[in-house]
Amino acid sequence: MAAGKLIGENAIEEITADRTPHYEPFGWHHWPEHPWLAYQFRRGLGETQEGGGSVSEVMLAGSRMIPGDLESWHKEWMVIADANWQRGLSEEKLGHIRTAMNCFLRAADYYRQAEFHLEPTDPRRLPTFEKMEACSHKFISYLNPPGEVVEIPYETGKPICGYFIRAPFPGDKLPVLICMGGLDSIKDEMWFMQAHGCLQRGISVLMVDLPGQGGTLRRHGLATRADTEVPVGKCIDWLEKRADVDSSRIAVCGSSMGGYYAARAGCYEHRLAAVISHGAVWSVHDMWGQKGDDFGLAMHIRWVFGAKTMKEAHELMKPFTLKGHLEHMKCPYLVLHGGHDVLTVTAARSTYDHAIANGVDATLRVLEPDETGAEHCQHDNPTIGQEVLADWLADKFKIDQRTLLKTSFNPLV
Repeated sequence: MAAGKLIGENAIEEITADRTPHYEPFGWHHWPEHPWLAYQFRRGLGETQEGGGSVSEVMLAGSRMIPGDLESWHKEWMVIADANWQRGLSEEKLGHIRTAMNCFLRAADYYRQAEFHLEPTDPRRLPTFEKMEACSHKFISYLNPPGEVVEIPYETGKPICGYFIRAPFPGDKLPVLICMGGLDSIKDEMWFMQAHGCLQRGISVLMVDLPGQGGTLRRHGLATRADTEVPVGKCIDWLEKRADVDSSRIAVCGSSMGGYYAARAGCYEHRLAAVISHGAVWSVHDMWGQKGDDFGLAMHIRWVFGAKTMKEAHELMKPFTLKGHLEHMKCPYLVLHGGHDVLTVTAARSTYDHAIANGVDATLRVLEPDETGAEHCQHDNPTIGQEVLADWLADKFKIDQRTLLKTSFNPLV
């Protein structure tokens, strides 16, 4: 823990003394005078290594952006997103499917970045989001076996949006990870943060937008809720009806504020075999309860909580705490955290210590700057984040990776 604490906690808004682009313990710092934009740029740059872009395209877009200008941010991400979408369609027509898939996956993440800073009422927001989804739909349709665009029954006329992807390995019933983001990450981004690593290890994935997230928020207007065991329970209900799912091995992972969502679900949804907080949150109010409307994530917080002001959001976020709940968790629990995480190492340690004190089978893994992955949710190096969480889960599910990788999926068998 020492390295994380020496660096300092919750320093995302600090402007470094070095105002030129440079490397920090949390990764590449592109615009030091605009730390929130530099953080989001670092996120896009890191996801290139999981297929969410190319380094050169991302750096080209960054070189054309006006530092601090959100309209410029949107415009330049759209340029490279549209270019990859169009190239993907052209290559698809030529039968160059692998190239088309690569283009669609890059475009999906670029559209996600282009949408990020648009106001909820901006008429471009939903269309940009749906362009991202169109890219994801194309990409998963060509996987073997093909991925599925699904709607999980939730409220009447307001389903939970998701994607189900079966791991490409033999077996009548495979384990599954329910993947979700947090305040601002969505189902489509889970490929780069959780899903890809699990699929490589024989674990199918259900990537979802819970209330307050992605398409479920944007299309259905459903705000977040503290008792996440309810929507997660709906996802488990849906999975249990599938013939290709081992219902005794269903886990959930939430990234960022999703670390709270996953942990809370695991406290009361005892059908879960394992829980992962990819970024630990002990109390949302402790984290943001003093932030004003000028905070870098204020727009997202107000939208996700269904609040008009941060003051109103402060009241709504009070129930979002693991205090009084975490002692009810019965399954193995992983807390995976960055040593320079905006959510603070203290939050991760508090969550882990409380879990251990109450008899939970908990593991704490903090990634430090020298190994990279010290940024929030390992945005500087999402591959190492996926490796740690997917290996932990594969071990809990007793998957022999040596044997697994000698097999292959054959849909005709």
